[in-house]
Amino acid sequence: MSSGIQLPRLYPIIDAIQFSTGSVEPVLRFAEELIQAGAKLIQYRDKSQNARRMLSCARELRRVTRDRARLIINDRTDICLAAEADGVHLGQEDLSPQAAYRIFSGAGKPLWIGLSTHNPEQLREAGTFPVDYMAVGPVFATRAKANPDPVIGLEGVRQARRLTSKPLVAIGGITRENCRDVIESGADSVAVITDLLSSPAKAVEDFIRILG
Repeated sequence: MSSGIQLPRLYPIIDAIQFSTGSVEPVLRFAEELIQAGAKLIQYRDKSQNARRMLSCARELRRVTRDRARLIINDRTDICLAAEADGVHLGQEDLSPQAAYRIFSGAGKPLWIGLSTHNPEQLREAGTFPVDYMAVGPVFATRAKANPDPVIGLEGVRQARRLTSKPLVAIGGITRENCRDVIESGADSVAVITDLLSSPAKAVEDFIRILG
């Protein structure tokens, strides 16, 4: 496990549900636009439970991102390893960070482990886990999840910052209009899905400019 990692201000998430064609090509074009515009860290999320499709797409994303951007796989440590990605992001109901750490210990290179949290209790508990960064949210109302946890607002980000010294990613309803407030509330990075979709290259450039 890495220590003292530095997160880029912008953390784009590519959600497979936004690309309903079933083809990998739109996903790869989207990733290419993100990277060319300056994205250095990308997460791939696919909640369909179709492991074959997820692995195929993850491997293609690895090809596109290699030596250009860090690739994180949502939920699946097995797919992370099989695709030679750079780490995994775990939810509260996924494999434990301790188990992921044990699995990654033989990978031959440091792999990041991120963990989603939604309240102070989860943040405190996560502080005892072998994780490289924590995510907190949803900060604002979001449509990216079918059953989101309660909104925590900017005060929730401030509270999270007080509770951990680890790198902190804020997620949930974050846009170009509110991202600066989120960073000023204590987040190191903002995870974005929806506000990247219509014009990915311009959105990344805007976020990078706004976030400084």
